[in-house]
Amino acid sequence: MEIMFDTDKFMKYTETNKQSFENSLLSQAANVKDKIQDILRVGNIDLINNAHKLVQFVVDGKDEELQSFAKHEGIVWATHEMTLSFKLEWIQAIRRTLWEFLQNYNKLTNNAVIDDFFSLEKQINSQIDQFLNVFFINYSKYKDSLIMAQRQLVENLSVPIIPITPTICILPLIGSVDTIRTNIIEEKILMEVGKLHIQTLIIDLSGIAEMENEVIDHLLKIIAGTSMMGCHTVITGLRAEVVRKIIRLGITFDKNTKTLGTLQQALNEYLMR
Repeated sequence: MEIMFDTDKFMKYTETNKQSFENSLLSQAANVKDKIQDILRVGNIDLINNAHKLVQFVVDGKDEELQSFAKHEGIVWATHEMTLSFKLEWIQAIRRTLWEFLQNYNKLTNNAVIDDFFSLEKQINSQIDQFLNVFFINYSKYKDSLIMAQRQLVENLSVPIIPITPTICILPLIGSVDTIRTNIIEEKILMEVGKLHIQTLIIDLSGIAEMENEVIDHLLKIIAGTSMMGCHTVITGLRAEVVRKIIRLGITFDKNTKTLGTLQQALNEYLMR
């Protein structure tokens, strides 16, 4: 059904009453109004101007512009880790304010019939829902890509295998080592041993003060795995706390695994060869 509604006149009405529109919008979005300046500062997002832009796209029925705008907003909010509840409250406030202005405009013009109203309601709510749908889809997609990139960065930083000769590499481990990180270490070590044809891998544990029993057991299995691939493992920097736990567990290193007090000792020995 063709909507008997003059969009140009309505947009002129909202422009004339712009301040009233913004006041109503802010009263509808109680939690967001105090965050407007913070959002502008952090993400360079002007919520007020963007609200006017969204209303323009919705009223004029500009589907392509609406979806493009929603996609851009989704990516920006994901990039700057904006709170989604603020965005949802803000869009719902825009919806309510827009309908409030449509009602006021209708009273002034007194020219809308009931069929026109229902058609207009379907068009406007459908487009605002479309904006939210595209926004959240692109927010989620971009957020997932950021998480994957950050995870890859963390994995690379948590397992920094450093080549010092074509056949000798160092793996300095620092911080806590839990089951998750041990699984990452296993995957990275075995992959790099095969790819770089590492013959000697020096694992420096001087930066590790505490290791769980499962982690120690897993580390020994990793060493056994590298041995199967023809790689000789050297352990350096074992702290007394870790050694005591290994002794209590009754664990011993494979006879082919060498241990040295410091990384410097290992470098002196293997680089002198």
